[in-house]
Amino acid sequence: MARLILSLDSQVLAEYNMGKERYTIGRLPDNDVRIDNPAVSGHHALIINILNDSFLEDLNSTNGTYVNGRLIKKHALQHGDVITTGHHQLRFVDSQAGDNEPDEFEKTMVIQPTDAMTDRVRRAKLPPLPAANGLANGHGAAAGPAGAVGAPTLPKAKLQVLSGSFAGRELELIKTLTTLGRPGVQVAAITRRSDGYYIVHVDGIADSYPLVNEEPIGPKARRLLDNDVITLAGVKMGFFAA
Repeated sequence: MARLILSLDSQVLAEYNMGKERYTIGRLPDNDVRIDNPAVSGHHALIINILNDSFLEDLNSTNGTYVNGRLIKKHALQHGDVITTGHHQLRFVDSQAGDNEPDEFEKTMVIQPTDAMTDRVRRAKLPPLPAANGLANGHGAAAGPAGAVGAPTLPKAKLQVLSGSFAGRELELIKTLTTLGRPGVQVAAITRRSDGYYIVHVDGIADSYPLVNEEPIGPKARRLLDNDVITLAGVKMGFFAA
């Protein structure tokens, strides 16, 4: 099913599953997608869904409707198109098409960890793992390439991009170590352990640490909690535990 992701100034405001044939976009309360902003006309645009295709039409709006920065009257929507009405953006996500395409977010932000990054995680001050079968782990981190290991009982977790051109994209955290960011700018690793998920700063400009809920994480590992907001290399991501 196709979706619309509404955002303003790179912040996600709402998400709409497009299960109906017609969706109106505009400022008035009777619209399916209501955008209460003076720059948006009362009935600004219309999307018609026919089988597996979606078509966008401008309804003679005052300020026009744009797709990927181009003024349109009618447009056949494609996966990833960004519709601009006034100051707001609507990203069109075709789940079926997205499943068949490489994930641009992963190609851009997910990094293959180097030995130096793995060593940085190993040296991070992770708290000791909880006792297992009555025996405490006296050495803290469990054995493994990242100094941490996931457990089958650990709830699944994911990241959802909240800002920028990838807003709405999701990444499941299924690996022991997931490295994210932009080399030379800011890189962090999220390590999956039996007692939870931790984020560690591993590379980038000196003392420029990723933020969690607008606070720098510093040189130590920080445990992530459900609904935490991570800011990394200028991208905001929400951490959600299943």
